[in-house]
Amino acid sequence: MNQFLSQPGKAVHQVLRYGLLPALWLTFSTAFAQQATIAGKVLEDANKPMGYANVLLLQAADSALVKGTLTDEAGAFQFEGIAIGRYKVVASMVGFGKSKAMEAHITAPDQRLTLDAILMSQAATALKEVVIEGQKPLIEQHLDKTVVNVENSIVSAGSTALEVLEKAPGVVVDQNDNISMRGRQGVIVMVDGKPVPMSGSELANMLRGMAASSVEKIELITNPSAKYDAAGNSGIIDIRLKRDKSLGTNGTFSSSFGQGRYAKTNQGLQLNHRARKFNLFGNYNYVLRKDFNELDIYRRFFDEAGAYTGAYDQQNVFKMNFSNHTVRVGADYLLSPKTTVGVVANGFFMGIDRTSYNRSAVINASNQPESSFLTNALVAHDRRNQGINFNLKHTIDSLGREITADLDYIAFKNADEQNFTTNYYNLSNEPLRNPYLLYGSLDGNLTIRSAKVDYRQPMPTIGGNLEAGLKSSLVSADNNLQFYDRSNGGDVFDTDKSNHFLYDENINAAYVNANKKWSKLNAQVGLRLEHTNAKGEQRSEVPTDKPFDRNYTQLFPSAAMNYSLSKKHDLGLSVSRRINRPSYNQLNPFKNFLDPSTYSAGNPYLNPELSYSFELTHTFDQRFITKLSYSCTTDVMVNVLSPAPEGDKLVRQRFENLATLDYFGLTATAPFSIGNWFNSVNNATFYYGLYRGNLADTDLRNGVPTFNLNSNNTVKLPNNWSAELAGVFRSQEVYGFLEVDPIWFVSAGVQKQFWDKKASLKLHVTDAFYTNKVRGYTHLARYAENFYQRRDTQVATISFNYRFGNAQSAPSRRRTGGAEEETRRAG
Repeated sequence: MNQFLSQPGKAVHQVLRYGLLPALWLTFSTAFAQQATIAGKVLEDANKPMGYANVLLLQAADSALVKGTLTDEAGAFQFEGIAIGRYKVVASMVGFGKSKAMEAHITAPDQRLTLDAILMSQAATALKEVVIEGQKPLIEQHLDKTVVNVENSIVSAGSTALEVLEKAPGVVVDQNDNISMRGRQGVIVMVDGKPVPMSGSELANMLRGMAASSVEKIELITNPSAKYDAAGNSGIIDIRLKRDKSLGTNGTFSSSFGQGRYAKTNQGLQLNHRARKFNLFGNYNYVLRKDFNELDIYRRFFDEAGAYTGAYDQQNVFKMNFSNHTVRVGADYLLSPKTTVGVVANGFFMGIDRTSYNRSAVINASNQPESSFLTNALVAHDRRNQGINFNLKHTIDSLGREITADLDYIAFKNADEQNFTTNYYNLSNEPLRNPYLLYGSLDGNLTIRSAKVDYRQPMPTIGGNLEAGLKSSLVSADNNLQFYDRSNGGDVFDTDKSNHFLYDENINAAYVNANKKWSKLNAQVGLRLEHTNAKGEQRSEVPTDKPFDRNYTQLFPSAAMNYSLSKKHDLGLSVSRRINRPSYNQLNPFKNFLDPSTYSAGNPYLNPELSYSFELTHTFDQRFITKLSYSCTTDVMVNVLSPAPEGDKLVRQRFENLATLDYFGLTATAPFSIGNWFNSVNNATFYYGLYRGNLADTDLRNGVPTFNLNSNNTVKLPNNWSAELAGVFRSQEVYGFLEVDPIWFVSAGVQKQFWDKKASLKLHVTDAFYTNKVRGYTHLARYAENFYQRRDTQVATISFNYRFGNAQSAPSRRRTGGAEEETRRAG
């Protein structure tokens, strides 16, 4: 970790006041370019200004939406930062007809164009919807991110958000539910800009409880700017939920039923009412599904000299019932044309009932079976997470200077009950001793308080923007795990397994970010400063870990540039320094027993990862994108399975810090189409990750060249029919000590639209050939493991979706909040 600073608050102040802000202001205030602007007014019949009308700026060629805004009380509107080109401007309002399109031609980067007044006429008949045709492609590639438009996917209907992620380009969900992107772990997973409150299996279970029908798109951001929290070494996965941007009252209803080995169903309802000054929105989703996980493990143990001492041959069967309710309600109010306030409340309520069966054959040093044990477990997980966000957006002047603020309060409550019964048998299947009965309960509480302020100032005299912001967060966690031995008929408190862990954290951050546009060059530089103060304490009758107190300040620079070589070729470069802090559960040293031979535990001395990342991007014809990447990460957090220090043939799973990871990557995107009826988007990732260090008495230098391919193909058929075929291939992969064999799977589906395309019916099959089965291998100095995992991935699903209400488009404002990075680590 970096050298701690003794006076972090003073350091923050001095860096911002005397170094960073003046330097950036001087740099970006000495250039000469300007921004193009389109302005105008919207009037009613009698030359009366029309306030709060919806105004859209569209591309002249295909009517694609560029920007949207509302007029002020005087009927005026303005679009800033417009690129050279031809546009159309249209206005709309409930009860009025659609306006005539006004043409706008920007010919110079500093042009200010004022249009003639747009006249609106009151509709004499019922208003019909305004439709802007042009469906987004399933996968869009941008210089700074990849966008998966989930709502346009047939094979994602009826799925969960986790299943959609598994098919996203470069994203892998491993057998332990860890999510990686382009071969690197340490990903931030967000929902509408807010990182979800869990990690590992907790995060995966939350995403299994989220219906894909509620997701609009998924953004894969590989090198975020300084405006984002510095957390997340391999980037950000932002899941954007659907929200209606139309005036009036609108809604969407979705329903699906799927059948694999077990049944799954998703139901969802989204409602939105938007008036001139007031917007009320809400959605509800219910997911009920049953899944299984079959896991075969063969474990071998060795002594310090490397001699074989025995093995376990294990068969595990897990069955899970998920029942999940997600609720989100909120409102926006326009205090004035320049000021909007809002409130958003959300709740996530999940119940998981899990039964597990573990049969283990005990093999001696002569490689002969000598006994066995059988463990049955009943586990109930209850998750109740609620949050509220208050937000404000104020536009200071007509130049576009604005300030936004967020206040967040988020509370998570976990309650678990675990019942284990283990029977021991000899080779004749006769009991060796009395059954071992273990009962455990976990009560966990986590609260996050966050305040955030962002400022944005356009700088038209130089053709750039300056952004700055402050953020402060307070996190408190209290997890009390209690285990009781019930083998003799009573409750005997187990001091070795029980644990009470307290954790408090305060992070204060400040950033500045500036960008400028020249005729062929766009450039952005930023710097983020974060001060972290964290304290952890383990309370138990037999404490084994000392309290820890961490206090440090770090700087996170970032820079990006894009240069237009010609009309066909663009070149981009981005660099950044980022951090990946351990989740709160990864720090919590309590033991979670899976069976008598295996437990997982947190590591209170786990250090955060630090990475430097570089990315070079080439774009040809605005479609074919190639990215070269390199990153160097220190204190790499890897999940290690190793012999536990407590006893013979006991396996502990926990995260440890490995010295370094050097990552080299090449990503290529090749879309092509045939006419307007066939579209194909193909994404290939080649990477090599070299892990180096020493853990569990093992020197590690491990890496393998890896190739991943995602291919999504859509076919437009007559009579509003369409079809989709998606395929995924992953070659052998390495994550620290873990090696995973190649895997491939295919999904296919068809869709029929009807009722003026307001309704759709989809039928699809995921993992059609049931090939999404994972085999892997782990090898350390005193331990080796082979595993084979199968899940309920081959599922046939039928889904129905219906949109109702008005369809006049209006801009919707951001509703994310400020507690982004803290909620991600809440798990």
